Amino acid sequence: MKLLFVADPLAGFKIHKDSTFAMMREAARRGHALYACEPHELSWRRGSKVEAHVRHITLTGAHGYGVHDWFKVEEEDRAALADFDAVLMRQDPPFDSEYFYATHLLERAEAEGARVFNSPRALRDHPEKLAILEFPEFIAPTLVTRNAADIRAFHDEHRDVILKPLDGMGGMGIFRVKEDGLNLGSVIETLNRHGAQTVMVQKYLPAISQGDKRVLVIGGQPVPFSLARIPQGNEVRGNLAAGGKGVAQPLTARDREIAEALGPKLFARGLLLIGLDVIGEQLTEINVTSPTCFQEIADQAGFDVAAMFIDALQAALRVS
Repeated sequence: MKLLFVADPLAGFKIHKDSTFAMMREAARRGHALYACEPHELSWRRGSKVEAHVRHITLTGAHGYGVHDWFKVEEEDRAALADFDAVLMRQDPPFDSEYFYATHLLERAEAEGARVFNSPRALRDHPEKLAILEFPEFIAPTLVTRNAADIRAFHDEHRDVILKPLDGMGGMGIFRVKEDGLNLGSVIETLNRHGAQTVMVQKYLPAISQGDKRVLVIGGQPVPFSLARIPQGNEVRGNLAAGGKGVAQPLTARDREIAEALGPKLFARGLLLIGLDVIGEQLTEINVTSPTCFQEIADQAGFDVAAMFIDALQAALRVS
């Protein structure tokens, strides 16, 4: 198969932990051809198909922390996305206007015959913070609003809350306000900009001390291990980007219940790979843009997540 990865610049990959690299390595091991482009290289012209400036790459076998010469460009040219067996959208968040426009180009490519994973429409329809609203039975008390008075009332009710922007990533912009309400007004002003921006507020879950678990779901089926991202020191955030410590562990019964309830439904909408964030027994986020933690789980638990992903990709394409 010819696989095109739409991703951030390859030279910036941290291959000792990058999940897209793990996908590429497993695909190459099976003999599939690897191609890559960046989202800004997608284009469409009247009378033609959606195309991109693509690089045909091979892996050098170099590996480890700080390695940059892990790939070699064999050739580069313009090519229509429909000419590839699969297109994998692996650009990291944020989901900004340019990401939004890229999904429209990718959806146009689908109409021309391209097979895109995750589905561009599904990427747009499942914003990572708001997608949980469809599944209230699995989430903690949650408020989504621009209204400062509503946020204050929610804090009065639950006393200890987490506030976060809807477009945040890697733990960016997350605040905890405890029972004393210290700095609540300032946090509200910072996040909702005097009513101009919508904020999510959730009841604080003490189980965060045991980790913010990333539960991967591939082809509608859960990976049997999660990665618990445990906050360090006085930090309230478990995100690896915020200094959290990742610990692989078997799924709990509740993890599996959530994954098995959501997985088939979201897979049917075109989401081949999702990452559920679970704190204790509560779902807090559904990651669809570029879910990670493949290598951490594989390294610690011995489960080959990338192999499960390529198996699911091949099954979706009906390739043995």
